[in-house]
Amino acid sequence: MSGHDIPIQLLDGGSIDVQHHDQMNAMDTAMNLDDVDVDLFGDSVMVDTALDGLSAPRPMPSKHLRQRLDDLRTHGCHQAIAWSRQGTIASITKDGRSVEFRFLRCRPEDAGWELSEPYLYSPAIIPMHTTAGPIVHLAWSTTTELAVVDAVGRITILSLTIHLNRPSITRKWDADPVDDLHAVVGCYWLPLLNPRQFGVMYGPAVWVQPEDAKAPGDGLYKYESSYTKPTGPNHPNANKSALVSITTNGLLRLMFQNNNTRLEETAIELESITSSDDLITHAALCNDKNALLIALATASKQLRIVKATISWGNDKPAEKQAHPQNAAITASISEQHVAVAPLLQHDSNNPVLDDSMSQLSHIEFLPSIPKDKNLQAHHNPVVLTVRSHLPAEGASLYEQEPTSVIDRWEVVSEQPQTLHPAFAQLNTGNSMTNPNSMTRLRKLDSVVIPKIVVSVQVMYLGKVVCFAFSDGTIQYRDRVTMMVLFNEQNVHRVLSPHDVGFQYVNDTPCLQVAFSPTNCSYVQISEDWDIKWNSMRYTLTDASTALQSAQQSAVMAALTLALSSAVTTSINFDDILALARPFSENPQFAASWVKDLVNLLKLNFDFSDEGHYDSLIRSPLFQISLSILNHMGFRGEFRPRPFEGKLSFLILQMRNFIVLVSLSLNAPKSLGISPLDEAEVIEVLVGCVTWAHTLMGWMVDCLFDLADDPAFISILNEQKRFPDLANFLRARGDVSLHLLCCSSARGFITAACRRLAHLEGMSNRAIRYWEANRLKTENNDGSGGGGGGKVLPDSLYFAYRKMQRATSASLIKVQEFNEILQGFAQDVRTAYQASLSRRQSGNNQPQQQHASPQQNKNQPQQQQNAEDQFIKKAQAHCELDMLLGANPPPCFREVLLKFFTQTLPVFKSHVDPAKLYFANYEVLEIEENPRILAARKARRKYIDVFTKREIQFPTSSGDARGGGGIGGGSAAAAAAAAAAAGGGGGGGGEDDGKRGGTTGAGEGQTPSQNTLAPGGGISIKIELGTGSTPNLKGVSTPAGGGGGSGGNAKTAGGNNAAAVGANAANGVGGGGGNINNNDTTENTSNQWRRCVRCTAVMEDFPGNHYRAGFTFVMAQQRKCACGAWWALVPKTTGEGATEGS
Repeated sequence: MSGHDIPIQLLDGGSIDVQHHDQMNAMDTAMNLDDVDVDLFGDSVMVDTALDGLSAPRPMPSKHLRQRLDDLRTHGCHQAIAWSRQGTIASITKDGRSVEFRFLRCRPEDAGWELSEPYLYSPAIIPMHTTAGPIVHLAWSTTTELAVVDAVGRITILSLTIHLNRPSITRKWDADPVDDLHAVVGCYWLPLLNPRQFGVMYGPAVWVQPEDAKAPGDGLYKYESSYTKPTGPNHPNANKSALVSITTNGLLRLMFQNNNTRLEETAIELESITSSDDLITHAALCNDKNALLIALATASKQLRIVKATISWGNDKPAEKQAHPQNAAITASISEQHVAVAPLLQHDSNNPVLDDSMSQLSHIEFLPSIPKDKNLQAHHNPVVLTVRSHLPAEGASLYEQEPTSVIDRWEVVSEQPQTLHPAFAQLNTGNSMTNPNSMTRLRKLDSVVIPKIVVSVQVMYLGKVVCFAFSDGTIQYRDRVTMMVLFNEQNVHRVLSPHDVGFQYVNDTPCLQVAFSPTNCSYVQISEDWDIKWNSMRYTLTDASTALQSAQQSAVMAALTLALSSAVTTSINFDDILALARPFSENPQFAASWVKDLVNLLKLNFDFSDEGHYDSLIRSPLFQISLSILNHMGFRGEFRPRPFEGKLSFLILQMRNFIVLVSLSLNAPKSLGISPLDEAEVIEVLVGCVTWAHTLMGWMVDCLFDLADDPAFISILNEQKRFPDLANFLRARGDVSLHLLCCSSARGFITAACRRLAHLEGMSNRAIRYWEANRLKTENNDGSGGGGGGKVLPDSLYFAYRKMQRATSASLIKVQEFNEILQGFAQDVRTAYQASLSRRQSGNNQPQQQHASPQQNKNQPQQQQNAEDQFIKKAQAHCELDMLLGANPPPCFREVLLKFFTQTLPVFKSHVDPAKLYFANYEVLEIEENPRILAARKARRKYIDVFTKREIQFPTSSGDARGGGGIGGGSAAAAAAAAAAAGGGGGGGGEDDGKRGGTTGAGEGQTPSQNTLAPGGGISIKIELGTGSTPNLKGVSTPAGGGGGSGGNAKTAGGNNAAAVGANAANGVGGGGGNINNNDTTENTSNQWRRCVRCTAVMEDFPGNHYRAGFTFVMAQQRKCACGAWWALVPKTTGEGATEGS
């Protein structure tokens, strides 16, 4: 509003009585100075255009905003968009009949971040009642459950446990009544039972400059922390939540899942409704001191406070309620009315515009929070309400402007005065007791904002309240003082990215807003009902350029604080990665960021003394740290990775392999079956074993190349040049030495070697056992056919044969490689001990000369403890630096020199270096050759994270792909072979457009050499069925051996494969040939899983189509190897909207 538009007020509150409007209007017409750049005396004046934007008239409120405000005033629970802790964005469609799911995704093309296309959850799955209203409200739990509420209070609960965008139904609303009095006005999910005694929030980061600083920028950030004590009520099962809802007629409903997974419900009446004035319009709930505080706003403009307690059927204190996993839960609710106050209490800050200002649009209940770190004194709970006013249609904004009034009531509990003992003399025999504490509502000053509030969000452990406005702007206020926060930069005390230069730059008008779990971005529903994502941007300088030291330190502190809060509370932090993504071009930014995070959380990544590496495999924070490095080093699919990105990617893949094998070997007994008794699981493990052997072969080949490089050996021989080793390796793009030196990576390789040896022994024992029982059965039956005495099904036997071939096909001996790793680890421990002990002894200060005998007695032990602590800290520091790609410590020089000059040559004599050199390592996805990457991109070849096999998708009808073959099983072949081992040839392989193939051969039949055939079998689709034998779809086949594999990149004519034909019925041909000698699976379904962070792919196997063992193993892949969630997307380059079924 410009200066001449401000109405003039008199000191006594009156206004100037302006008359003769006609004369004034005529004067304005005659002297229109707005368009004349002269003053009253005719001189030219300078026009200041800087305030043009401020003086421009505001747009009139749209009809969509007016409708939105009317909906909010009608009753609570009108949130049409919500963002879950795991990263799913749910929104209601414009017609109110469906729910859409979105998520943030990393673009595979260039690794940039964007909002995905919607996944439409069909209304056929959520049946709409003919007389019920539309869907009006969405509420996420602290787990993966979503409450969908319609206009009459019916509730459907959806669950998203694996995919970010494919839900399953937990509860249907079919049995809920269709009644307006059951409309939900308040909805709240109980928080999860926190096993920790305290919750922590890191921040602020305070800039500290030492006294001896030489420059103003010299200093560092020290991180403070604040704590809160989690309170109930909670669901007694730590992995489950419960939904509390309040209806218009005053009914409190509690929906919870029992330990037998059955959804149950209990209810209690909070208010007795006798007239329409008693109806509840808005309600808010919060946890406070193991009770549920409820604020009720009634149609009669009253604010009532109710305290509810929930009992779960045990006698333990509420904060420690815990049930056995199989014990039934019986919930009961009790309530107590504690305070009441009128909603309209005008003060000096409260404008009186019209009747609409008396209607609420929002209500929030802020729980009590600690005043300090001692957690003794607390700020009282506060009820916060919002009343908004829009000018009448046709009215000028200069007369009335949009206004929101923030009202607050503090819930005060007062202890009554103690009665004087003299009153006891008046006692007539009844025992005297002091009255209980009293609770009242104390009205706080109102806050008037000249904007329309469309969303209220509480953040930073309840210390900050964020308001989102209809013009797209955001405002943060202190919960206690209501002072505006983050409106200016403050690099000396950093709490939020706003303090260091991050801002929201795309402010567009909106109707609703939902913030991310990290509060670093938000999504909004625009007036045309488009969903838009708005993320912070660094506004001080171009983020892709090198930052100044002070700027980078401030940015690093802000991002570290945001990330630390996310990882400690196990919420999705993809939008924080989106904030940091523009800085990925800066060298060492990602490494410095992870290092700050590790130091803040006091993590230890030193596993030099670890024996079984269980803590390494189970550490979620280690996986998160590598995931950050992996993402920041990702440049897009089919593009080479930088040094840190390649190192972190390989370690994450090794971890995933170990977890998968470990779970397959150690399934819980409650499963009822071992996954190793299912052919589908063994088939998956075969691909993983082949991948692990390929990785170790590649690593050994790289180490051989380093040993043959004179420049590398000269660096090891010269102590002065040893600090340049990391730069030398970066120039080569070789991470094999860091995989060897870093204790965490070496630990994963050692653990992988042990599991490979176990799988090899297991497959050999299984085959010997099967063949021994088969021979025994044949001798007992006196026939040559394999009768009914087999212990293993045929498909399982064939799977173990594949496992045996995979374990025996390794180019290196795994056990020997494991031995040299163990020797290297021992040399590293010795070098650490010797080097760091000398450094510690040199740093020791002379002890006091006159010490007591007891002090002299304890002195050696104290020195030993101090030395051990110093060595541990120094080792952890060195290991973290190597994990981040830095140079190995100086004490490693002699260890590496011994390894490359003594140990490695002996190991090299036991392998064939030529086979390692010419082997194909594309399955590892670390290829840097542009020609090979371009070829893979053109053919769209991906590696399945789960099966470790290539997935190829057709790009044109002219693609040459190998196909499996079904044995022809001719009569002549059946007569010639007792086992009916005749087989059709496999389909043509893929090798630069050339077609090649092999003829199938049964057991005991010699395949012909380099037979070129277009494929004698019939092309089919193979799907894993519920039984032990794969299902063959689309063809009925006679007996016949399996067709051979197609050609590969190293054989122009194709390879020869002898199919095992012991049981030739339904012989299945091998997979099509491919350039890495692995089976290429042609994916026929129209969707797959894709990681939203690293864009890895995985086949989507519907869980109800497979046996229990396979389902269990696959369920452990609910997240990608990098720790991010999967999304179900179409298998096309343009991932458009999809509809659930």
